[in-house]
Amino acid sequence: MKQTIALVDDDRNILASVAMTLEQEGFQVRTFTDGESALQALIARPVDLAVLDIKMPRMDGMELLQRLRQRSPVPVIFLTSKDEEVDELMGLRLGADDYITKPFSQRLLLERIRALLRRNDTGRAEGSGATPGGVMVRGELVLDETKHQCLWRGQDIQLTVTEFLLVKALAARPGLVKSRDQLIDAAYGENIYVDDRTIDSHVKRVRKKFRAVDEAFNQIETLYGIGYRYKEG
Repeated sequence: MKQTIALVDDDRNILASVAMTLEQEGFQVRTFTDGESALQALIARPVDLAVLDIKMPRMDGMELLQRLRQRSPVPVIFLTSKDEEVDELMGLRLGADDYITKPFSQRLLLERIRALLRRNDTGRAEGSGATPGGVMVRGELVLDETKHQCLWRGQDIQLTVTEFLLVKALAARPGLVKSRDQLIDAAYGENIYVDDRTIDSHVKRVRKKFRAVDEAFNQIETLYGIGYRYKEG
């Protein structure tokens, strides 16, 4: 079956041109010109990935992302203007998986979409520490790739695709320091440029989610100037 992409942007020219490109590449595309209509439609009929503009009438991309995240870990890419650095970081903290600044190359967007969909493929198990069924257990942490499920002390932690892959990359080798570049490769794939602050924002959000169910959670350690590691034991 074809994978379905939702495009949400109040610029009809962008919608038309990007939709045409994606359809030529074999995707099904659903387009929306405002966040409110997109929210209702995406709740009724979920998609495989959503591309959201930040600045929109009726409901902006930030609110749309928040509302979607209450119901679904659907992969999300933000479209943002070059002068919206604060919005980029806020979007990542709210749970976006990636962002692209306008004006953008449609080929770049297509590459990011494909990379994110590949990351969402539960068959991409990292061998170390995972059982044949795709389940990794690290003390109180359980990661089940086949269900895209993360448990901490038996409680469900709702992670986005990117967050799940970051936790998996760190937990696969407890005690081993992972540089930001290594985490970028693990979460975004090789040959994809992502700013270091993107990883930092994702890690902060992951910690916040774990601490919401366990205030004492401190398994993900920061080594300033080096990277991150998952605490042994």
